[in-house]
Amino acid sequence: MAAAPSAAVPTLEKADFLKLQNGSDIRGVAVAGVEGEPVNLTEPVTEAIAAAFAAWLKDKKKEEASRHLSISIGHDSRISAQTLQDAVSRGISSVGVDVIQYGLASTPAMFNSTLTEDDVFLCPVDGSIMITASHLPYNRNGFKFFTSAGGLGKADIKDILELAADIFKNSSVEAYARNKASASVKRVDYMTVYTSNLVKAVRRAAGNIEKPLEGFHIVVDAGNGAGGFFAAKVLEPLGAITSGSQFLEPDGLFPNHIPNPEDKVAMKAITQAVLDNEADLGIIFDTDVDRSAAVDSAGREFNRNRLIALMSAIVLEEHPGTTIVTDSVTSDGLSTFIEKKLGGKHRRFKRGYKNVIDEAIRLNSTGEESHLAIETSGHGALKENHWLDDGAYLMVKVLNKLASARASGAGGGSRVLTDLVEGLEEAAVAVELRLKINQSHSDLKGGSFRDYGEAVLKHLENSIDLDPKLRKAPVNYEGVRVSGFGGWFLLRLSLHDPVLPLNIEAPTHNDAVKLGLAVVAVVKEFAALDTSALDKFVQVS
Repeated sequence: MAAAPSAAVPTLEKADFLKLQNGSDIRGVAVAGVEGEPVNLTEPVTEAIAAAFAAWLKDKKKEEASRHLSISIGHDSRISAQTLQDAVSRGISSVGVDVIQYGLASTPAMFNSTLTEDDVFLCPVDGSIMITASHLPYNRNGFKFFTSAGGLGKADIKDILELAADIFKNSSVEAYARNKASASVKRVDYMTVYTSNLVKAVRRAAGNIEKPLEGFHIVVDAGNGAGGFFAAKVLEPLGAITSGSQFLEPDGLFPNHIPNPEDKVAMKAITQAVLDNEADLGIIFDTDVDRSAAVDSAGREFNRNRLIALMSAIVLEEHPGTTIVTDSVTSDGLSTFIEKKLGGKHRRFKRGYKNVIDEAIRLNSTGEESHLAIETSGHGALKENHWLDDGAYLMVKVLNKLASARASGAGGGSRVLTDLVEGLEEAAVAVELRLKINQSHSDLKGGSFRDYGEAVLKHLENSIDLDPKLRKAPVNYEGVRVSGFGGWFLLRLSLHDPVLPLNIEAPTHNDAVKLGLAVVAVVKEFAALDTSALDKFVQVS
């Protein structure tokens, strides 16, 4: 029986729950031991959040009140996963909703479980929870929520956390006990269904050949996250050789490298594995497999702008002229590549995978065709895949290209992929610097870091107008984006943190420094802004 949350931590307020919101996810500290990071994602808090999601779902499905609802739960490899899965199960059961546990799973699989129609696997479920904190350190964890309409948005998460705070405050052991008798907890191997669908997708694209990847040597790096299944359950049934694949075993301490396709150490690890094994292709996933990247046989990385270019080339072959929606930090060279080389349209939008996906959905609703929404982080979603950001499905599209090239007699290993991004102009210098806002500084005058950051951006925007060497981007949806000295910079406010990230790309280091100096000259009067990273870059003492 669940302990009464109010007895466990009587001082927890609604504001404490709302601090767990991270955009459209929930994130917190689940494991003690890191100095300055007290545990705030406790079992009682987790039970309350799960109960709130179940209650929220029941309210959304009240027209189907006569039917028993079910929620699937999966988790990545984190060391707190099992404890939180048990707490989530108790919370859901307490509201009288059935629980279906999947164990180790990927985030995309959890969404898919709301769409799959298969009674044997108790699908479709009405809602789904993935226990993950993506690439964050081992002591963190969190939750992503899905219905058949997709991932929940920011407003939904806020509602659920407010309801969780009320449940936490008012719950009693008796209330838990009353509902538990009417809810069941079952365990299902849903990843079998999910991986089987990925295999079928590649076979279908190759003309229903049983082993379209036969002879291809493809190595996988799962970073000890949840993506180890891809080698044995997807690639090998398709005929690929996977020897040399690494870090496939789940280990929530992530002993080898951070499972993050944006991380230089992680990308170096998969690149080295490709070269050491003389493989045709390397594939790397983040912890919960909603992000991915690849490496060709020569060790050339397909991540960030290059991954977007590759996916854009593949999608625009299938849907000529379609709009590719990306986040705000993509390069000028990528825009030129998409629009001039590929004949598509590029809509550079905002950071945040949900923002990018929602914008692509919105464009389609207005009559502007969009088939791909993708971030430099490796989050990529396709219209054909229900707008789900699925790292494994992105790689299936890449595998489809390999298989179809061979079927048409092109062959040449991963050369077909390398050729697809030929002509992409890439800056010689690309840096991201983080300018932190000191929230306790008197210069904030009691205001929020967000107001202060907006004031910095407004001042920068006005100042740029006075500099003839610099030009503001004519279309821009986030921060201040400026071209000059053969390159560009973007200063924006972080989605969640008191930080102004500054991205600079330029043909030379000197040109990048000139762009940096233009920013320094304007922002130095904001005393609460820590410009030390930028000062170091431009070598200003």
